[in-house]
Amino acid sequence: MRVVTFFLVGLAVHVVFFLSIFDIYFTSPLVHGMTPQKVSLAPPASRIVLLVADGLRADSLFSLLPNGSSRAPYLRSVMEDRGTWGVSHTHVPTESRPGHVALIAGFYEDVSAVAKGWKENPVEFDSVFNESRHTWSWGSPDILPMFAKGASGDHVYTHTYPAVEEDFASTDASRLDTWVFTQVKAFFQSARSNSSLKDILQEDQNVFFLHLLGIDTNGHAHRPQSREYQENIGLVDSGVEELVSVIEDFYHHDGRTAYVFTSDHGMTNWGSHGAGHASETLTPLVAWGAGVQVAQRPLEPQQYTDGYQQDWHLEKFRRVDVNQADIAPLMASLIGVPFPLNSVGMLPLLYLDNSGRFKAESMYTNAMQMLEQFKVQQYESILFEYVEPSSQITLCKSMITEALEGLVYYHTYDRFFLGCSVVLGFVGWTSYVVLLILKTHASLRRPPGLTLTRLCVCVTVVISVFLVIQKSPLTYYIYCLLPVPIWYSVFREVSSAFRPIDLKCCLCCPQVVSFFHRAMLTVGLAALSLWPILTGIYSQAKVIVFSLEQKQGLPLINQVISWTTLASSMVVPLLSSTRLFHRLLSVFLSLSATFLLLSTGSEALFPPMLSWLMFVWINMEQEAMQAQGTSSRQELSTMDFADNIDITRIRQLKLDDIRRSYFFVSLFISFTVAIIYKKSFDPASVYCFLTVFNPFIMGGLMMWKVIIPFVIVMCTFETIQVTTQLSSRSLFLIVLVISDLMALVSHFLLANSVYACPSLCPSVCVCESVCFDVTFCI
Repeated sequence: MRVVTFFLVGLAVHVVFFLSIFDIYFTSPLVHGMTPQKVSLAPPASRIVLLVADGLRADSLFSLLPNGSSRAPYLRSVMEDRGTWGVSHTHVPTESRPGHVALIAGFYEDVSAVAKGWKENPVEFDSVFNESRHTWSWGSPDILPMFAKGASGDHVYTHTYPAVEEDFASTDASRLDTWVFTQVKAFFQSARSNSSLKDILQEDQNVFFLHLLGIDTNGHAHRPQSREYQENIGLVDSGVEELVSVIEDFYHHDGRTAYVFTSDHGMTNWGSHGAGHASETLTPLVAWGAGVQVAQRPLEPQQYTDGYQQDWHLEKFRRVDVNQADIAPLMASLIGVPFPLNSVGMLPLLYLDNSGRFKAESMYTNAMQMLEQFKVQQYESILFEYVEPSSQITLCKSMITEALEGLVYYHTYDRFFLGCSVVLGFVGWTSYVVLLILKTHASLRRPPGLTLTRLCVCVTVVISVFLVIQKSPLTYYIYCLLPVPIWYSVFREVSSAFRPIDLKCCLCCPQVVSFFHRAMLTVGLAALSLWPILTGIYSQAKVIVFSLEQKQGLPLINQVISWTTLASSMVVPLLSSTRLFHRLLSVFLSLSATFLLLSTGSEALFPPMLSWLMFVWINMEQEAMQAQGTSSRQELSTMDFADNIDITRIRQLKLDDIRRSYFFVSLFISFTVAIIYKKSFDPASVYCFLTVFNPFIMGGLMMWKVIIPFVIVMCTFETIQVTTQLSSRSLFLIVLVISDLMALVSHFLLANSVYACPSLCPSVCVCESVCFDVTFCI
C-alpha cells in the first residue's frame, strides 16, 4: 500500500511540475475585449492576393543559377522593377500552422495551443481573413479549414484537394500547386458567367489566399537541393505570372489589386523544419501592386551585414526585412480592414507607396491596436492629438515599443512567483526521495511532529488567503500549496537521528549541457562510419528506395511487411525465454529490426552498436562485483528474470550503485540526444510504412523510433539490477533523484518567443533572451 501511495504522490508531483511549464512559460498571449482599429482614410487597394509557398527558403528563391539566370524569372522581375522585397524572419517552431497564424493573424501562435489540436483553431483569435468582406482560399486540407472555422460568419470559403493527394512518393508533388492554380483560374473564368459571384468579386476588402504545398512536399521527399524542389519553384513562378494576368484581365487592369508572395517557413538541407536554423527561419517576401512601393535603389549602404544581397546579386535594390507577424498589418492597411485584434506586428512602412498622411494614420492605427491589448492588461490609454505626419510616425513607433514592453511585463507578471513555488515543491520532493533512500539503508527514529504540523497548517492558511485576495486560478493553489505537505514530510524525516553512510552527490549538469552542446558527448565507433562508403552500400538503391525514386509509390507488399515487423517486434520478446541472455537478445533484435525500417542512412548502425555496448556494460558490472568479492559471477544464460528475488541476498546500498545509476542516466542521454536532434524527425524515416501525409501516424512512428534506444538501455539497467542483487526500488529512487535534478536545471533554461525577436529591429521588438527551440521541448 505504501508503494502505491508513493507512486501516486510521485506521479502527481511530476505531473504538476510538467504542467507548471505552461503556466509559467507558455501562457496564452491572447487577450480579448479590444476595440477594432481601422485606418480612417481610403485604402489604396480593393483586394489582395496572398500566395504562400509552403517550405520555400529565401536563398532558394533569391539565388541565381550558375549561368546567371533566375529559377523564378517573373518574381525576380517584380523585385527589380515594380515591387519591394525582403526577408521575412519566422519564429520557432517553424511549422506550417504557427507560420500561417503569424502571417494572417499577426501574432506568434498561442503556445498553449500545442495541447489542444493541430489542424484547426484550438483557441479564438482574429485574423485578416476574419476582418475581410470575403476570403476565398485554395490549397491543403491541413491549413485552410483552421482559418475558416475561426472566422465569424460564413464569408471564408475553402477549396481543398483530397488529403490522399499529399503523397510523398507517388508522383511529383508539384501537381498540388498545379491544382491550385488551375482551380483559381477556373474560378475567375466561371465568375464571368455568374453575375452574383461577379458582383461579390467587385466589392472591396476581398482576400484571395493560395496555399502552395508542392515545394514543401518535394523538399521533404527529395531535399531542397533536388531537381524536384528547384523545378517546383519555377512552376510556382510561372503559375504566379499566369494568375496575375488572369486577375488583371478580370478586373480590367484597374490597378486596385495588391499581391504578397511569401512562405510560412524554410527547410534544412536534409528536408526538415521546426527548429531555429537560418535555413528554416529565413523566408522570402515579395510585394507588389496597388499601394505597394516599387523597386528602389538604395542611396547609401544598407544596414544589413549578413551579405545575402551580394550572394543573391540584389545589392542594387532596396531590401526591407520584416518579422513574419508584420505582414498581417501590412495586408490590413492595404485593403482597409481593421488590424487583427491580437496582432503584435509592426506595420513595415517602407512597403507602402502612399501619402505621408496615410502612412501616419496607418502607423497610428497600428499603435492604437497595440495599446488596446495593453489597455485590457491594466493600462489607461493616453490622449493622442494629431501632429505633423513624420513626427506622428516616430511617436507611434515609441508607443508600439512601450505597448510591447507592457504586454511582456503583464504576460510574465506571475512567472517568478510561480517558478519559485514550483521549484520549492520539486526540491522538496527530491529531498524526500533522498531521505527515503537513506532510510532504507540506515536506522531512523521518527520524532514527534506536533509543532511542525501546526506550522504547516498556518503556512497553508496564509498562502490560501493570499491567493484568494489575488483571485488566482485553481492551478495556482496547486503550485503554491503542494510544497507544504512535501516539506512537512521532509522536515519530519530530516530531524531524525541516523547513521550516515558514505554517499557522494553526482553532478547532473553535463547531461543537461549535452542538449545544447553535443561536443559534451563522447563520440565512439568512428571507424565504422567508413564502412558504408567503402562498401558502396550507401549508393545502392534497394527495394522501396528504387520505387520512391521512380515515383511509383510505396509497394503494398513492402508496406505490409513493415507494419507486420513493427507489430511483431512488440510481441516476439514476450514469447522468448525469460533467461537474461535470451530475453535481452530477443528484445535487442526485435527493436533493431523496427529501428532499421525507420532509418534513412548510417543511423541504422546505431541499435546493434548500442546493444553490443550494453552487453559490455553488463559484463563490466559483473566483473566489478566479483573483484569486490560481493558475489560470484554467474552466466547470463543461467539467470532468470522470472526467479523470485531472495530478500536475504539483497545487499546494502554502496557508492558503486550511485555510479551505476549515474551511468544509466548518462547513457540514457548520450545515446538518444543525437537522435532527438535533427534527422530523427525527418518524414523520410517513415516511408517504409506510409507516404501519404498523416501527421499523427507519422509523428507516432518517429516518436517510437526515438523511444527504442530508451527501451534498450532500460532493459539493460534492469539486468544489471538482477545481476548485482540490489533492490530495484533503491536504484529507481537514485535515478529519480538524478533525473529530477536535471529537470530542475532544465526548468530554468526554458523561454518563449511570443513577441518579435530583437535581432531584427531592437528598438521596437521585445522577446525573451533565449528563444525556445521546439526540439529541446520535445
